[in-house]
Amino acid sequence: MFLHEQLDPNSRFRERRRRARRRRKLRRAAAAAVLLGLGAGLALGATFIGQRGPSSSAQTVAARAERSSPAYRPVPEEIRGIHVTMGLASLPGKLGGYMALHAVGLNAIELDVKDENGQVGFVSADLPRLARQDGAARPYYDARDVARRVHAQGLYLIGRVVVFEDPTLSAARPDLAINTRSGGVWRNSGGLGWTDPYDARVWAYDVSIAVAAARAGFDEIQFDYIRFPSDGDLSQIVYPRRRQEPKGTTITRFLRYAGSRLHPLGARVSADVFGLAATHDLGIGQVPRRLGRVLDSIHPMVYPSHYAAAEYGIQDPSAYPGRTVAHSLLDFRRALHAARIPIVPWLQDFSLARPFTLIEVSDQIAAARRQHAKGFLLWNPEGVYTDDALAPAQ
Repeated sequence: MFLHEQLDPNSRFRERRRRARRRRKLRRAAAAAVLLGLGAGLALGATFIGQRGPSSSAQTVAARAERSSPAYRPVPEEIRGIHVTMGLASLPGKLGGYMALHAVGLNAIELDVKDENGQVGFVSADLPRLARQDGAARPYYDARDVARRVHAQGLYLIGRVVVFEDPTLSAARPDLAINTRSGGVWRNSGGLGWTDPYDARVWAYDVSIAVAAARAGFDEIQFDYIRFPSDGDLSQIVYPRRRQEPKGTTITRFLRYAGSRLHPLGARVSADVFGLAATHDLGIGQVPRRLGRVLDSIHPMVYPSHYAAAEYGIQDPSAYPGRTVAHSLLDFRRALHAARIPIVPWLQDFSLARPFTLIEVSDQIAAARRQHAKGFLLWNPEGVYTDDALAPAQ
């Protein structure tokens, strides 16, 4: 039984032909506008010639056009997601179990593409040769199959790429690592080697891994450890490729480079930053005001148990999770006001200083919503999540 009149096939054909002609006219008009714009740019913007990076007006227009490309999968109006390690994704049925949470409100999965150990979760010819030679690439999951399955459930897929903390690459290629004053590979307090944030070869390696994930179907690449070291004997650090520029400039340049390679593939670019990055200068290169100029979204890690006593005037931040999250996100809103990019915080769904139950997790989510966050991501290193917290806002 039809609820509308059936259309005549010839009418449908004529309508398709009319629409096709209209699309061709629009494309020709758009091309003419671009040519006129480029001509004006050449005539009026000669002073931009010779500047480094995508700072010219023509490049800015191109970047904006790429971001609005129909190749981009729509972002959920409110992201409600969880973190999944590559190890968990490799377990039979585990990823399917996570995807089934869409029934209670889940609409995004963030999956490790490259983790803190420098391992890559899949093997692909699209990966840089070095990642296949140094033992980084591991067959935890099939990236294309994962993307297909996640999208079939109507979920948004984010790939996490840990950048400069990389014990695998720094061991295989000490020439790419942060050094000690005595000449060896520097390691943090956990004994993990780091690569040199100034080295363009490191940039190419990590972004090429991100590109492989984007080609496999990941909707967004979320860079983590996108910073300089914060723990260990920092006085012994030597950066072999050091540049005379602020650390925040280096980190921003990396993310601009990443965007130049990922945006044309239809992948968004985001970054994880410390929850205090908008409150204090942490000396690690995470400057939200700068990052907002080159990112599509930003993910502050506002875990209440990670804040020191008396931060924001709260004696025990983990005892007041909602208040702690609200203070931190308010500072991010102020720092990123001019950039107007979405803020999607990482929230604590694990117990550390005290038990975190549905009450504590929901308190954080309510605070994030009051601060106009564009959703939230739940973090639990063991992959055990509070399902009821994923419900949409009422």
